[in-house]
Parts: sequence; structure tokens; C-alpha cells
Amino acid sequence: MFLFEESPAQVMRNMKSIGIDLQPWVDRGLLEFHAARPSACGLEMHLSRMHRAIDRFGPSVVVLDPVSSLLGVSAAADVHGTLMRLVDFLKSTGITALMTSLSHGKTEVERTDAAISSIVDTWLLLVTLESSGERNRGLYVLKARGMSHSNQIREFLLTDDGVELIDVYAGARGVLTGSARVTQEAEERAAALVDEQELERRQRALARLKTVFDAELAALRAKFETEQADLASGITQHRARVARLKEDKRDVARSRRADAANGDDRPKRTDDARGTVRYGSD
Repeated sequence: MFLFEESPAQVMRNMKSIGIDLQPWVDRGLLEFHAARPSACGLEMHLSRMHRAIDRFGPSVVVLDPVSSLLGVSAAADVHGTLMRLVDFLKSTGITALMTSLSHGKTEVERTDAAISSIVDTWLLLVTLESSGERNRGLYVLKARGMSHSNQIREFLLTDDGVELIDVYAGARGVLTGSARVTQEAEERAAALVDEQELERRQRALARLKTVFDAELAALRAKFETEQADLASGITQHRARVARLKEDKRDVARSRRADAANGDDRPKRTDDARGTVRYGSD
């Protein structure tokens, strides 16, 4: 890591404040710092020193922080040429380069003072988001060659556990960050809780209605079964009476035919005046 403005102690102290302790990696020989003011020597000497350190250490990642500070001692064209040579060297050896460039003024622009945007493969732009009377940090991928990437600005926080990216919140009032996002999320949670409670109330009402309906249905079914049994019993008794009457009539008819068969052959005559029947002679 090549530092042009801060000392290694400052970097390690600042990184430790967000939960990243670099000292163990330095102690194990996996991380090496080189700090030099841009005004300490010319661009060629800086480039030569970086080449020698990289060849000796054989890193997988090289960090330059910040390259924009070199503009204070050399022209932009010279700084651009120096960085071009360094990037070509790193690419040829398969080493990943991470370069930071500071912007000036209140508004960040989508360009770098050192004109290195054309030589990098991935460009992350850090911006300041102002809303609700506060300033928050935002990050978005301005360029990523050969890979798909999000086009949304993501708020990020520097916490005790490192850098935390916040999910994009896009509501009716647009993208919200900071306390405005926290307030809106709290309002949405409260609204969701009210909706959930209303849903539970309706579910309980539906359960009660179903219980009442089932009870009434059971009562109607019991009443139907009782009346059905009574009517069925009455129908059975009526059919039995009808069958008994028919049987009695058949018994009477059979008994009359039996009387005729026993010899009751007296001659019969009809009294025309009264319509009576007489047997034998007067």
C-alpha cells in the first residue's frame, strides 16, 4: 500500500475504528506500507520506487491512496502518463490495483482530476447525499467492464464492524437515506403491524362466524333427524293400519263365501214395495 498523504499508523488507526485491524497482517508479512509525500521526489522516482517494492514483495493487490495528490507537484498530463505506465505494469503481472482519487468541491463529478477513468476496469463513485438537513454517504458503480452491475445508488455506513451497505429504499418520495429512510421504514413497520392486527381481527371474526354457523347447522341437522324419525314412524304406522284394514276386509269376504258354501240355498224373493228379501213361502 502506497500512501501519499497519511502515515501507516494513521491508516491502521482509522481502519481499526471501523473494526478492521490491519496490524496482524503487517506482523505476518502479508501487508506492507510505503508512505512518501508527493513532494519528496519526482514522478519518475516515485514510479521507480514502486516498481522495486512490488518486484521484491510480490503482492496480489497494490493500493495507491490517493493518486490525486500527485497533481500537487506535477502537471495532469505527467501524472496521467505515470499512472498509465504503472497500471500497464500491474496488468502485465496479474496484480490488482486499487487507486483512490479525491474530488474537490461540494459536488462530486463523474471524472477524475488525474484522468485515470479510461485506464481502470471498475470505477466506484462515492457521493454525498443531502436530504432532511443531513448528509449521508452513497456509493454506486459507475463502470465495470465485462460484468453486469447495479445502476442504483446504495447508502453505506461506516460501523464498528466495517462497511455496511444499506438496501436501496425507493418509495413514493424517491430514494431516501439516513434518518429519512429510518423514519419511513419505522412508519411502514407500524403500518404493517396495524394491517397484521386488522387481518388477525378479521380472521378471529371469521372463525367465530364459522363456529356459530357450525353450531346452527348441527342444531338444524339434529332437528331434521328427529322430525324425520317421527314422520317415518308415523308413515310406517299408517301403512300398517292400511294393510290391517285391507286384511280385515279380505277376512270378511272370505267368511261370507264360506257361508254360501255351507248350504244356505233357500229361495230368495224381493218385496218390490219395500225392497226386502224374504226366504221360502209366506
